[in-house]
Amino acid sequence: MDTQAAPGLDWTSVLLSQLEWHWDNQLRQRLDGLTDDEYLWKPVDDVWTVAPRGASDAPMTAGSGEYLIDFGYPEPVPAPVTTIAWRLGHLVVGVFGERNARYFGGPEMTYDSYDYPATADGALAALDEGYRTWRDGVASLDIDALAANCREPGFESDSMAALVVHIHREVIHHGAEIALLRDLYLRLG
Repeated sequence: MDTQAAPGLDWTSVLLSQLEWHWDNQLRQRLDGLTDDEYLWKPVDDVWTVAPRGASDAPMTAGSGEYLIDFGYPEPVPAPVTTIAWRLGHLVVGVFGERNARYFGGPEMTYDSYDYPATADGALAALDEGYRTWRDGVASLDIDALAANCREPGFESDSMAALVVHIHREVIHHGAEIALLRDLYLRLG
């Protein structure tokens, strides 16, 4: 990160404001009132979701509890549509959870070890916790920590700031997909 280009700029605040604004003004309020039916709604036949153990048609599943998340490796082309439950599981585990464990003292979390919630309330509680841990962790990073190489497997030479930007893009991207699925459920479900 070239701090010479903008001396005195509080990069931590700039990065946090991107996620916080989206979370507070767009994403989180769009998730209020999410029902269990909507959480598990399958908008098409070819869909990946979070389903009871033994109930999936996906090539692979992951998880440690009664509900598992669908996967395939390599990913089919075209990739299946994913439900709100799947997208929330991805945000909780693959976006926030693994990074919170690696960088900010969060509990170890992988797709295989996670106990996926069967309910929308359970998933939203996990999402809120993941967001808070990430947000507080990013807030603790000073300019030197943001400029340091991250420990992301396969991206070890990237800066922590680059990882923060990537995670925020993921939250914005998948949050928009969830909002669209909610709009469709309201009209088609």
